[in-house]
Amino acid sequence: MTQVVNYWPDTKCAKAFWGQHELPPYRQLLTDTVDWADPQLDESWLDLGCGGGALSKALWEHSHSGIAEVVGLDVAAVNGQAYAKLRQTLDPPPGERVRFQTHDFSSGLGLLGDESFNGVISGLSISYAESIDEATGAWTTTAYDRLLAEVHRVLKPGGRFIFSVNVPNPAWGKVAWWSLAAARQSDKPLKYLKKAWRMLRYGAWLKKEARKGRFHYLTADVISAKLAVTGFTDIEHRLSYVGQAFIFRCRKPE
Repeated sequence: MTQVVNYWPDTKCAKAFWGQHELPPYRQLLTDTVDWADPQLDESWLDLGCGGGALSKALWEHSHSGIAEVVGLDVAAVNGQAYAKLRQTLDPPPGERVRFQTHDFSSGLGLLGDESFNGVISGLSISYAESIDEATGAWTTTAYDRLLAEVHRVLKPGGRFIFSVNVPNPAWGKVAWWSLAAARQSDKPLKYLKKAWRMLRYGAWLKKEARKGRFHYLTADVISAKLAVTGFTDIEHRLSYVGQAFIFRCRKPE
């Protein structure tokens, strides 16, 4: 069997995605996602595929530090360093109310208890839940579907699931172009150029693997149907990220 290349746990890959929150398309996606999440006082949140913690930080700030906790979950252990730095920048200091845990969500969320969270949020991550049929060597949607069911399980009744995913065949060049436009107005244009190049490089790998069926850039109607079958209600979506991502919002029934 051909060896499968997996960049996700690599420090270099993880750090490349830390910087995307500084790029204008992602800033818009971040704002749109957190506005739909609308975290409230004393709520507990799970940040699924959290990366460097941009969404965790946004949840904290949007709630005016009023949420009970936000747990970041990601396969790359180095993201724990990003969360350690993040806690130092938040005001008031969150302590363990903002924390990180290393875990590959492709295997499910078995480390988390039933009905543990008021909300689950995820930024451009759940598409990368991967599973392969050992008998045939073919990629499947088993891990993706299981992850949706696991999110439903860990949500409290009435809990919200807000997540972004890339559209089918995303145009990474468009994201890079809008990032380059910001570079012309920046006092550190080379920094922006470097980040845009990294997005293009890893984006090419993601699209290649998606064509094989490993990753899942699905249409909005297919995602909506999967959410409904899982048991979610009040399903809605919108476009963001210069038209290259859907944001979904749905709810676990009371």
